[in-house]
Amino acid sequence: MRVDLFDFDLPEDRIALRPAQPRDAARMLVVRPGDEPALEDRTVRDLPDLLQAGDRLVVNDTRVIPARLDGIRVRGDSVAHIQATLHLREGPDLWRAFVRPAKRLAVGERIRFGEESESMACLLASLDAEVVEKGEGGEVLLRFAFTGPALDEAIARLGHIPLPPYIAAKRPDDERDRQDYQTLFAEREGAVAAPTAGLHFTPELTQRLAARGVGLTRLTLHVGAGTFLPVKADDTADHKMHAEWGMISPEAAAELNATRAAGGRIVSVGTTSLRLLESAVSEDGRFAPWQGQTSIFITPGHRFRAVDVLMTNFHLPRSTLFMLVSAFSGLDAMRAAYAHAIEAGYRFYSYGDASLLFPAPPESTP
Repeated sequence: MRVDLFDFDLPEDRIALRPAQPRDAARMLVVRPGDEPALEDRTVRDLPDLLQAGDRLVVNDTRVIPARLDGIRVRGDSVAHIQATLHLREGPDLWRAFVRPAKRLAVGERIRFGEESESMACLLASLDAEVVEKGEGGEVLLRFAFTGPALDEAIARLGHIPLPPYIAAKRPDDERDRQDYQTLFAEREGAVAAPTAGLHFTPELTQRLAARGVGLTRLTLHVGAGTFLPVKADDTADHKMHAEWGMISPEAAAELNATRAAGGRIVSVGTTSLRLLESAVSEDGRFAPWQGQTSIFITPGHRFRAVDVLMTNFHLPRSTLFMLVSAFSGLDAMRAAYAHAIEAGYRFYSYGDASLLFPAPPESTP
């Protein structure tokens, strides 16, 4: 499909720079596609009233690490400032990262993170890495001087929360972001971007959902920085997704299968949960324990087998995530929904408001 079909104009003032407080006070647009898309303005606190007993929420329990590292590269007398965003761990001392400016780096060169200059006075305040490979789009493979838990500790000490580019361009990260950019369910470290639909949940909301008879299943997908990469191709067939690691436990698979067997709906909290579920589900809609990397790219025409309802935030124009929601609820319905959201003042992107999407009706057979 043509990528420009997924374009729309978004005013700058619609981009949220901080989350709603409390989190479940965010607005939520309910989208029930049909011949004339039905749109309903609600809040996240209304979620229990919009679901049914026997439904099951599926949340991503990944935890964001401070994956943005600032440093310098020294080549003789030439010093260049380098910013790296880690996105996929390849080994105890290896990370794939997106770096800026990539043209300043060559294979074999060293970057010292955590230093503003080439001072060697305090090695504890720095972290060295060697460029092992260079790929496309600013991607490199870095081998760090530390390994395993020691590397994790150094990244936690020196790194910054990797705010999405559309927020980072407007303000620096701060201590509030270390809390705000984690979901209530965050447990397993490894993500470099938050599964942002989960940011709306509070203990009170989860208690009300449980009282309603709605189940909760956790899975893990370590969201990579590739989620922020723009689609530069003119056609969706020419876009390459970056791989992300995920896991569905035996307990989670059993809960999902039991929900389906009892006639309940699977409600994905976020596109990350949906992508993992759609990667792991069998042709007949059943789940088994699953672990591995997924680079699934969902565009209109995808046959959804795993998910019945999707809760998600509002996404970038021309992004893979807007393509995904258009595949789920229909491109025309989502264009109408986004036009309404912009007109009604909804807040967009990671710290913004939510939508609750129901699937497009099946095409009528001739």
